Amino acid sequence: MNPSFTLTLLLAIGLLAHVALKLWLNARQVRHVAAHRDTVPQAYARTFSLTDHRKAADYTLAKARLSQWDIVLDAAMLLGWTLLGGLDALNQWLLQWMQPGLHQQLALVVGFVLIGGVIGLPLSLLQTFGVEQRFGFNKTTPGLWLSDLFKGLLLGAVLGLPLLALVLWLMDMGGSLWWLWAWGALVVWQLFLMAIAPNVIMPLFNKFTPLEDESLKERVLTLMQRAGFQARGFFVMDGSRRSAHSNAFFTGFGASKRVVFFDTLLQQLSPAEMEAVLAHELGHFKHRHILKMMAVSFAITLGGLALLGWLAQQAWFYTGLGVLPNMSGSNSALALVLFMAVVPVFSFFLAPLSSWRSRVQEFEADAYAISQAPAADLASALLKLYQDNASTLTPDPLFVKFYYSHPPASERLARMLQAPGAV
Repeated sequence: MNPSFTLTLLLAIGLLAHVALKLWLNARQVRHVAAHRDTVPQAYARTFSLTDHRKAADYTLAKARLSQWDIVLDAAMLLGWTLLGGLDALNQWLLQWMQPGLHQQLALVVGFVLIGGVIGLPLSLLQTFGVEQRFGFNKTTPGLWLSDLFKGLLLGAVLGLPLLALVLWLMDMGGSLWWLWAWGALVVWQLFLMAIAPNVIMPLFNKFTPLEDESLKERVLTLMQRAGFQARGFFVMDGSRRSAHSNAFFTGFGASKRVVFFDTLLQQLSPAEMEAVLAHELGHFKHRHILKMMAVSFAITLGGLALLGWLAQQAWFYTGLGVLPNMSGSNSALALVLFMAVVPVFSFFLAPLSSWRSRVQEFEADAYAISQAPAADLASALLKLYQDNASTLTPDPLFVKFYYSHPPASERLARMLQAPGAV
């Protein structure tokens, strides 16, 4: 069979299966959550009111229904870019206006990203100013939204374009092992971003002020000393400017690490509950989850670039995806864009594996947390966060396996409160 036709057929079958699976999972989630909307699970009857439970269900249903349109739109865009000739048309149009070379290739990738962003903009706006607004979570004003958009585009240009130019140059000039040199550049770039994020990137979007609660700071310091964790400081982020959702996290790399609390979180949790939440985050540090995830990510990136290095040399890779390769110029940008567009179709079938690994790590972090702080405090904090963030207590089990990076409340709290050695 012709390799080009085989690839076309493989994409068509893969995309159909991809969309059908996602829509089916979404439908299962909608049915399951709707069926349990009017009954609070017995284990949470004393802590969750029926009103809060219904709000969580309605919020979940609203997001799921919007997600259905997102799934269909993504599939339509992929078909438009590939088999219907959109990417080929964009490439030919740019070649009419620009000479073949690095600038034209950069323009092709940037054009692909910007056009996709514009097409997806209505759904993004509907999520922020529709769903999030309706359920009382959105605090973003149109002015702030536009400011964030402008800063994001500027930051992408300043940090992303040089890296993209380097990768495209390596694809053309780096020889048969260009993918290895490109991988090295990507690793260095990601580590660089992690190092500068706390002091350079994040302050462009949010205000960070030192934590003023001395009693909480003392609790946190004592906990971190027991865990052997050092940070440059404790900061409060004005997350309430954009959303009523809350969180706490570590950011930075090496000497630039810092502990960050959303201002909304400080309003929701007691000092003891805050300590328990931070103990959970420290559990990720003690188990080296971040380093493990980085190692897996770097390995997958290396494998993906090696595969791209081979595919970029095959004419059927382009023609099978609806693109005519350039006969007198470089095809690096075409290969890169096609690869980025098509790989997610097939990688989604591996989502249960990555989600399962993430949930295992969350259980490990919970186990560490309850060895350092009372299990009741962590359980109470999590229930408050589920309640305040309108997280459903009754997700569909199969939907969880594909999409949930954190265990559902029922599994998490049951294991936490029954764990041996809990404080």
